Amino acid sequence: MENRREVFALMGAAVMATAASPAAAKVKDAVLPTAKSELTHHPFGDLRVYYTGATEQLQAFESGSLRLNPGASPHPPHQHPEEEILIVAEGSGEIVLDGKLSQCDAGSIMFCKANVPHGIENTGKSPLLFYYVKWKCA
Repeated sequence: MENRREVFALMGAAVMATAASPAAAKVKDAVLPTAKSELTHHPFGDLRVYYTGATEQLQAFESGSLRLNPGASPHPPHQHPEEEILIVAEGSGEIVLDGKLSQCDAGSIMFCKANVPHGIENTGKSPLLFYYVKWKCA
């Protein structure tokens, strides 16, 4: 069984490595259906990565979704050099942001500055689906 923190650390490292490579292809304009996203199954839920890499204006960019199982968290609160927006689409849970705990449900949106500790936990009885977008300018 893999370490959940390692999964997200590897995702972040992949984003930064892709962005750091001058030969790396930039994210292209597209409409990407769910079926075309990269799906990985984990004990805490199903992770989909839609876009990852640099853009014309960003050093690093990533967007995806996580269908989080009831009672699960993908990892303990963590921080990274990218800013992030997280949008809860289904379910309910708790988001910790810079040490403050907030309840969340469908329609809740979190914004997190770079290097601010944050995390999410599904406290409901059904899956919690959220979408995320992370980016780093320089």
